[in-house]
Amino acid sequence: MLGICFVIFSNIFSLLPAKFIGDAFRIIENITVGSEINQFSDTLNNDLLKIIVFIFLSVVIKGVFMFLMRQTIIVVSRKIEYDLKNEIYNHYQSLSISFFRNNKLGDILNRISEDVSKVRMYLGPAILYSLNLSFLLVFVICRMIVISPELTFWVLIPLPLLSFLIYKISSAIHSNSELVQIKLAALTNITQQFIRSIKILKSSNSEKKSLNHFNDLSNAYMESQLSLVRINSLFFPLMILLVGMSTLITVWVGERLVRLEMIDIGVIAEFIIYVNMLTWPVTSIGWVTSIVQTAAASQKRINEFLSKKNDIVSEKSIKKNILGNISFQNVSFKYSKDDVVNQISFHVKKGEFLGIIGHVGSGKSTLLELICRFIKPEKGNIYLDQEPIENFDINHLRSFISFVPQESFLFSETIRNNLLFANENTSEEELVNIVDAVCMTHDISRFEFGLDTYIGERGITLSGGQKQRLNIARALLKKSKILLIDDSLSNIDVENEKKILSNIYSFKGKKTTLIVSNRISAISKCDQIIVLSNGRVIEKGNHLDLLKLNGYYKKIHDIQNNIFK
Repeated sequence: MLGICFVIFSNIFSLLPAKFIGDAFRIIENITVGSEINQFSDTLNNDLLKIIVFIFLSVVIKGVFMFLMRQTIIVVSRKIEYDLKNEIYNHYQSLSISFFRNNKLGDILNRISEDVSKVRMYLGPAILYSLNLSFLLVFVICRMIVISPELTFWVLIPLPLLSFLIYKISSAIHSNSELVQIKLAALTNITQQFIRSIKILKSSNSEKKSLNHFNDLSNAYMESQLSLVRINSLFFPLMILLVGMSTLITVWVGERLVRLEMIDIGVIAEFIIYVNMLTWPVTSIGWVTSIVQTAAASQKRINEFLSKKNDIVSEKSIKKNILGNISFQNVSFKYSKDDVVNQISFHVKKGEFLGIIGHVGSGKSTLLELICRFIKPEKGNIYLDQEPIENFDINHLRSFISFVPQESFLFSETIRNNLLFANENTSEEELVNIVDAVCMTHDISRFEFGLDTYIGERGITLSGGQKQRLNIARALLKKSKILLIDDSLSNIDVENEKKILSNIYSFKGKKTTLIVSNRISAISKCDQIIVLSNGRVIEKGNHLDLLKLNGYYKKIHDIQNNIFK
C-alpha cells in the first residue's frame, strides 16, 4: 500500500515538467514583436529560469518517489519469494515418502526455484509497472482532456486496437509459458540423473549417448522458449508503432487546431511529451503480460504440489515414553496391485533382537518403513507398547527410532557434522567410542583432518563400506529405544562385520533392534528370526530352530558356509 502511494506521487510529479515546458512555449508565443529588446530579454530570462528550476525540482522529487516505490514493492516481492520458498520447502518436508517416489527430483527442484522466481517477477516488476502504467494513463488522459478534449480524442484512437492485440497475444503466451516450464523441468531432471550417475556413464562409455539425450531435451526446451520469445517479440514493435502513430496524430491534428485557434502551441508541446511519457509504460505491456502469464503457469504448478496432502497423520498425537515393544497383527501393504507385505504377524519384546531375511522384493525393507510410518498398512494393525502406532505423534514416534537405510547417505559436510546430525549434544568421548564401535578409528586417523575431514557430496570421497559404517554410527549416537538396520552391512568386510555386530548386540536389553540382512552371520544371534517370501512369513524361530526346519534359511546358511570356507 505504501508502494502504491509512492507510485501515485511519482506520476503526479512526472506530469509537471510537461506542463512547465508547455508554459515556456506560451511565454515565447505571447512575447509581442513590439516589446523593447531589454524588456523582452529580462522577462524571457526570468520566466524561463523559473521554469527550469521548477522542472529540475519536479524531476528530482519524481526520482525520489521512484526510488521509494521500487524499495517498497520490489523489496516486498523478494520477501514474498523468501516466504514462498520456505512454505514449499516446509510442505515438502511434511509429505510422505510416497510423494518423492512418485515425483521426479528435477521437477521438485524446479518448482521451488524457477517457478518461484517467475511468481516473484509477477509480484514485483509486473505489479510495479502495471500500477505505474495505470496511474500514468489516468493522470495523463485526465490532463489531456482538461487542456484539449478534441486532440485527446484523436490521440487515443490507437488504444482500442492496442487492447485487442494484448487480449489475443496473452492467451498464446500463457499456453507457451506452461510448455516452457514443463520442458525445463524435464531438462533439470535428466541433468540431475546424469550428474548422479556419472560413474556409470563413464564406466560404460555412454557419454555420447547421454549427451545426445540431453541435447534432444535441450533442443525441445529451446524450441518452446523460442516460440514464446517470438510471440513476445511482436509486442514491442507493435507498441512502439501505436505510440508513434499517436505522436503523428498529435502533430497533424494539433497543427490544424492551432490554425483554428482552438489550442495554442504549448498544448501541442505538452501532448507530444505526454505521448512520449507513455512510450515505455505502454511498450512494457507486452513484457508485463508475458510475466503475468508465465507466473500464472508457474503458480499453477506450485499449487499442484501445495495441494497434495500427507495421508500419514496422527489420530491422537500421543507423546508418551516408548519402551520398544513392537507387535504386527495381520499387516498387509502394497505399492501397486500385488501385496508386498501379506498378512504378517510377529511380536518383539522390549530390548529383543529380530532378524529378517528373504529374497529380493520379499518385503523386508517395507516392514521397517511401516514402523517408521513412512508408509501406512493397507490392512492389519501395528502396536507399540500395546498402543496403535497411528495414535502416536509422528515426530515424537520417530524421535525414539534410529533408522539405518539400505542406501547409505551422507551430507556434503565433515565426518563430525554427519555423525552429530542425529544428536548434536554428543560429547567428544561418546563420539570417539561410537567411531571405534563401527571400526572407523583407523580409517579416520589416516585422514589429514580426522573427524573434521570434508567428505564431499553424498560422501563421494569414501568407500561404500566406510559410508555404511558412518551411517550405523550416526544411528547409534541417537538416544533411541528402537534401532532399525536395513541391510547396511553388505559392503563391510567379514572381520569388521563381526566386530560391529558384536558391539550392536551389546545393546540387547536396551534397544529393540530389527536387522534386515541376507547374511546369516548378521542375524544368527538374534532372539528370533523371520524368513519372508513374496510378502509372507514362511519360517519363524531362532537360529537353531530354523536350521532344524531344513527350509529356505537352512539352504542359505549352507550356501554361505560353503562360500566362506
